[in-house]
Amino acid sequence: MLELIQTLGKSTRAGFTKLGRGTYFLLQTLTGILEIVPRPRLLLNQMYSVGVLSCLIISISGLFVGMVLGLQGFYILSDFGAEETLGVMVAASLVRELGPVVSALLFAGRAGSALTAEIGLMKATEQLSGMEMMAVDPIKRIISPRFLAGVISMPLLAALFSAIGILGGQIVGCGLLGVDDGSYWSQMQSKIDFFDDIINGVIKSFVFGFVTTWIALFEGYDTIPTSEGVSRATTRTVVNSAFSILGLDFILTALMFGDD
Repeated sequence: MLELIQTLGKSTRAGFTKLGRGTYFLLQTLTGILEIVPRPRLLLNQMYSVGVLSCLIISISGLFVGMVLGLQGFYILSDFGAEETLGVMVAASLVRELGPVVSALLFAGRAGSALTAEIGLMKATEQLSGMEMMAVDPIKRIISPRFLAGVISMPLLAALFSAIGILGGQIVGCGLLGVDDGSYWSQMQSKIDFFDDIINGVIKSFVFGFVTTWIALFEGYDTIPTSEGVSRATTRTVVNSAFSILGLDFILTALMFGDD
């Protein structure tokens, strides 16, 4: 029993210690963002690496998720004679929940793991130490551009996911199942609110991008500089990002839509 309490205490202390290091790392990263202004090319390069190269998996996933929503939604709504509201169901599901959440999970798996592996490899090969010896701050030069690129890219990727998902729902609902195209789009336009649905979805995706990129960069920067350490850090990035996304999604949904 005593050993269990000691183990629990050590784990708790280690967790709070790591949280403190991560918070200090975040503050340094946010301070370094100001250094990107005179060097916009650093940001553009990272937005291509983090955002543009993630478009393919986001687009394909969004298309199939939208098609599944259209298929399942049609059969559910047909029981109540409400097939014409299929567009509202698909759009609300994507814009409010599935767009930000699934995009963030895919972002963590593709871009987040890549960022952790890249930064961890730089640390393992002492590239970061070499930059410090040359009086170059690796936080400002390496970390901050990647952090800002991830925060900016995530809402754009979520919007792409939702847009293509809505198109996928239209392909199945209208093209295969016979729902009227005019009803699909007009019902969606009249029922989906810009602030309550779209803006709240953007806020979610922004928060997910902030947290996911922070976790990915910190795990890479804080990793043990060995091949095994980099591998474990990459795994922690995906797992911790997934837990954070799902937990934050519940909290944000309760705050945004709890009074609806």
